[in-house]
Amino acid sequence: MDFFSDIGALLAQYWETYLRGMGNTLLLAVVATLIGCVIGLVCGILNTIPCSKNDPPVKRFFLGLIRAIIRIYVEVFRGTPMVLQAVFIYYGLPYITNNAFRFESVWAAAILVVSINTGAYMAESVRGGIISIDPGQTEGAKSIGMNHFQTMTSVILPQAIRNIMPQIGNNFIINIKDTSVMFIITFTEFFAVHRNIVALNYKYFPSATIEMVGYLAVTLTASALLRWVEKRMDGKSSYELVQTDNLTMAAGTYSHPDRGTPFDERSTEFGGKEGK
Repeated sequence: MDFFSDIGALLAQYWETYLRGMGNTLLLAVVATLIGCVIGLVCGILNTIPCSKNDPPVKRFFLGLIRAIIRIYVEVFRGTPMVLQAVFIYYGLPYITNNAFRFESVWAAAILVVSINTGAYMAESVRGGIISIDPGQTEGAKSIGMNHFQTMTSVILPQAIRNIMPQIGNNFIINIKDTSVMFIITFTEFFAVHRNIVALNYKYFPSATIEMVGYLAVTLTASALLRWVEKRMDGKSSYELVQTDNLTMAAGTYSHPDRGTPFDERSTEFGGKEGK
């Protein structure tokens, strides 16, 4: 009973502080995940630009250099803990550069650390998502005159992004939890609030229970929302062949029909009103 009464006492006294810490955690996770996705998207696209021996030497040199830089970036930030990355960027860079490079805001440092860490993971996810698309998609796009940029933006990336949506959601949930290491640079997120409250009243386990329940509630909610987004991106499960003209029939184009319109009014091939 003392345990639950302690939890109630902590919530009654510090509930606004806990909510403020959770708000900082969510804001940092959302912003850093979005920026990290952009970084990963750029790196993934650069890693999949076609390059052959027949290309000009200048193109092959710069593509090779860019890919080497991306590879170093990915391996360094995937191979080291985020807490050490935060220490190095927030405390180490001012020390190395004699304060020429220092952060005036801890928010900027936290967003930078989590963003570049997320970008390193997303770079490989995007690259995998792009190369997972059937090569026939690219060949078909080129056969109708699309250049590489048009092929990527109109054909490949929409499919690749849908394929990597689970990984994007996974990184977001990881970021919600991993922002807890930002206390090392004095960023006041949810876990830092717990540390501060425990320092005042020494009720470590009751406060840790509140933290655990809070993290679990947020991650479960985020998972449900992400699954809903994935289903929305899948579209409807029922498709019917468009039967408006012979060219469409020959192309085999599919779309969602208007369920409220009778079939004989939509079809021109089988004596519908438009055909008459």
